[in-house]
Amino acid sequence: MTGDDETYVYDEATGEWLPPGAAGAAPETVAAPETVAVRDAAGTILADGDSVTLIKDLKVKGANQTLKQGTVIRSIRLTDDPEEIDCRHDTIKGLVLRTEFVRKR
Repeated sequence: MTGDDETYVYDEATGEWLPPGAAGAAPETVAAPETVAVRDAAGTILADGDSVTLIKDLKVKGANQTLKQGTVIRSIRLTDDPEEIDCRHDTIKGLVLRTEFVRKR
C-alpha cells in the first residue's frame, strides 16, 4: 500500500493530491501564466503594434535630441522586460522607452 501512496503528487496550485498520470499535466498549467501584462502609465495594457503618446519631455541619450510631450510613437514592440518597450521614431532608430513615460492612444 505504501507504493501507491508514493506515486501521488501534491499539486500546490490546486492543493490536491494528483494520480501519477495527472502529475505530468499540472506543471503545464502552472507554466502558462508566465506572461506578464505590460501596462502604460495609466494602467492600460499594451500590445505589439500599439501606438503610444509621450507624457513627458524625454532627453534621448546618445542622440542629443529631446522627444517632446505629446509625441506619437507608432508600432511598438514589447520586450522581455515589462517596464520597457522597443520602438522606432523617424529620427531615432532602436529607441527603448520606459512604460512609465507613455500612454496608449
